Amino acid sequence: MSIAGWTLVFVVGSFALYSAIAVASRVGTTSGFYVAGRGVSAVANGMATGADWMSAASFISMAGLISFMGYDGAIYLMGWTGGYVLLALLVAPYLRRYGRYTIPEFVGDRFASQAARLTAVVCAVFISFTYVAGQMRGVGVVFSRFLTIPVEYGVAIGGIIVLLYATLGGMRGITYTQVAQYCVLIVAFLIPAGAISWMMTGTPIPQIGFGSPLIEGERAGVALLRAIDQIHADLGLPEYTGAFLAGKKTLPDVFAITMALMTGTAGLPHVLIRFYTVKTARLARWSVMWALFFIAILYTTAPAVAAFARVNMIQTLHNTPFAEAPDWFRNWAATGLIRFTDQNGDGLIQYSEGPGAELVIDRDIMVLANPEIAELPAWVVGLVAAGGLAAALSTAAGLLLVISASVSHDLLKSFLRPGMSERKELVAARLSAAGACVVAIIVGIYPPDYVAAVVAFAFGLAAASFFPALVLGVFTTWVTARGAVAGMIAGTGFTAVYIGWFKVFEWSGPESWWFGISPEGIGTLGMLINFGVTWFVSRRTGPPPPDSAKMVAMLRGEPGSETRG
Repeated sequence: MSIAGWTLVFVVGSFALYSAIAVASRVGTTSGFYVAGRGVSAVANGMATGADWMSAASFISMAGLISFMGYDGAIYLMGWTGGYVLLALLVAPYLRRYGRYTIPEFVGDRFASQAARLTAVVCAVFISFTYVAGQMRGVGVVFSRFLTIPVEYGVAIGGIIVLLYATLGGMRGITYTQVAQYCVLIVAFLIPAGAISWMMTGTPIPQIGFGSPLIEGERAGVALLRAIDQIHADLGLPEYTGAFLAGKKTLPDVFAITMALMTGTAGLPHVLIRFYTVKTARLARWSVMWALFFIAILYTTAPAVAAFARVNMIQTLHNTPFAEAPDWFRNWAATGLIRFTDQNGDGLIQYSEGPGAELVIDRDIMVLANPEIAELPAWVVGLVAAGGLAAALSTAAGLLLVISASVSHDLLKSFLRPGMSERKELVAARLSAAGACVVAIIVGIYPPDYVAAVVAFAFGLAAASFFPALVLGVFTTWVTARGAVAGMIAGTGFTAVYIGWFKVFEWSGPESWWFGISPEGIGTLGMLINFGVTWFVSRRTGPPPPDSAKMVAMLRGEPGSETRG
């Protein structure tokens, strides 16, 4: 069977599974729709959280970025996994003790302010749409190559599938769908990684193969990473394993991006609401531990996949006559995600990087193309396609639920129609999800950058908006509503303008970056601005209400306080 045939089998089969789970898990209450009735186990919630958080950026784009960035790509590994430590220590158990439905609701109640809640609604929707743009782009990339349909059609198909199980089952349906999606994506990531590791280094464990010598080719007997450094030296490229070299990221930028990803992880609304779905704060903390375990399986494999793809891609293409280019190259070139321009007219594909390069490869294709480059069986290629879709759709579903809950529960129920019945609120939630899906499809067709870069923007926005509000809300009693609102507006506004200026509209280049910090890392500065503005305004707007101290005591489980919900 062809690659397209196997892709159809796995994609249709997995989509049928997700839809069946959604139908079986359909809900008729707002509690079931928003927080799955608070009946999810720690293991299932950890697995669902892993799938929710390991988006197309983790599955499709992260290894591709590491493959091109080398050492610098470690920022994604350190930032995204390190963020879960912050999540476990500073946020998750306290949110569960709060025991309501949404993050804007927490912000509004903690600071006793509807203005704070409305500001949080705007931030949550803005972050979620930024994040979902990357997921929809990942869906389009998969469909474009493996089913040979236009990217926009693929994005639309993925959006419709997500809409089905998000509106039917709400958080309950999404949770158990994400458990299935985690199983699909992790199997799809590990099987080709193990096979390629066996072929190149003689060990089926990628984490060991990453540090082992190659067993064939002109560099047989040379350790994998040393072989890549030699290949880079031959091509005149910066050392793959080198740090802070010319042509690579600077120390301030590496620090800023890592910190933005860490604090952004602890402030992402679609991840945070997962901890409302378990029964107790203790189970919320265990959910984080299980999620970190499930995430680590993929994250310890990704650097090896990146290295395998790097060696295979360059050895397969460099100095190859264009007329004799391998089939995988022609297949991906047909999608427009690989472009070759014979600059010197010699008919050879010569690999280089930077301005004037003959070969331009979209970084988002590396994981998807890796099995084809290594000439693995067609069914493995189809499985990887299904895994990429599972990763993208699982996160997209969680993001759509955040948008839906923010509109129906925090905007309509709290501001516009406070007397709304539960049945009408549920209808509004489903209609909000449908509207959000339409917008998600549009932003997925026109994303501002690579999948992982777009996701990094979302993490930066989360770091600059929610992280300070959550941490200060849990661990202090002096922050006022005006301070929290001013901090969120200042941090989010600064970060959004910076990203728009340098990345979306490209009005200036890297030479104008503040302190050498790229748009991917500017959320760190936005976070500091948020903290600073919150402190300054709070100190000048009088003391907060007396109930603030009582709520902080409840959140922290102090004696004499009671947990809500």
